[in-house]
Amino acid sequence: MDRTWSADELLERVRGFQAACVVVAAAEFDLFTALGPMPATAAALAGRVGAAPNAMAVLLDALAALGLLTKEGDTYAVPAGVAELLTANSPTNILPAVQHQGNCMRRWAQLARVVQTGRQAERTPSIRGRDADCAAFIGAMNNFTAPIAPQVVQRLMPLQFQRMLDVGGASGTWTIAFLLAVPEATAVLLDLPEVIPLARERLTRAGAADRVTLVAGDYNTDQLPGGADFAWLSAIAHQNSREQNRVLYGKIHSALVPGGTLVVRDIVMDASRTQPPGGALFAVNMLVNTEGGGTFTFDEFAEDLESAGFANVELLCRDDYMNSLIRATKL
Repeated sequence: MDRTWSADELLERVRGFQAACVVVAAAEFDLFTALGPMPATAAALAGRVGAAPNAMAVLLDALAALGLLTKEGDTYAVPAGVAELLTANSPTNILPAVQHQGNCMRRWAQLARVVQTGRQAERTPSIRGRDADCAAFIGAMNNFTAPIAPQVVQRLMPLQFQRMLDVGGASGTWTIAFLLAVPEATAVLLDLPEVIPLARERLTRAGAADRVTLVAGDYNTDQLPGGADFAWLSAIAHQNSREQNRVLYGKIHSALVPGGTLVVRDIVMDASRTQPPGGALFAVNMLVNTEGGGTFTFDEFAEDLESAGFANVELLCRDDYMNSLIRATKL
């Protein structure tokens, strides 16, 4: 049955950008960390982060109205529950994820132009700069995956391998999860040169650095390190076109030893491309952010993997979003 929408419901949906912009602006200034444990005025906080005092007061009032700050007189403070999530020194913070969503939001705002031209959105860096935006992306990937990685790995158990290849492994969240599950194994993590120091830092904190070889490279242009019997491709396929994925799958196939296994973690769409709904929206995210990326059906994954030489392609589990798992074997 078709849903009946009211004008108020539709407008409320459209106005959703307003609160998002307020929170993202605060995250880009890292206001919650700058405010710290001591209350401060708008003028004092503006001086700390390099902002206009009057404009800062408007932003802080909006944050207080949203319940993300408290206000007494002309001073503002961060509630404890918010500090846990949005201050950089909190071990449970999701600040990188919020900052990354801000970068996405700037591109989503260009959606009509992207649909008109067929070209991805113009990339405009945040006030923090391109390097900080890259770090936020890598941190966001950890924010998104660290809480669910052990459960996803458990779906693949029993799992045995000697050497894992983590393609585009970011800061090592998945590598750590797999090495915890298979204590006798080692891993190779490949990612861009600017990402490798972030991976080294996280792997060192996790006590796994001595079991991981870090390789700086671009999986789109470089050959992959060989000798692995298990390859992990997590949330990478959607960034590519099918043609690019066929090339990448071929590189992974060459890197694996005979009998090696590849597992792809990604969104898997139904034939209509409207389910799961999160996947349909994520296809928009790829439309504005990449030249040829998108979301794919299982049949498309299977066809492309088989064209690269893989066999026994199977959908191990279907998820409502990013945690569908596809396994394929190099014979």
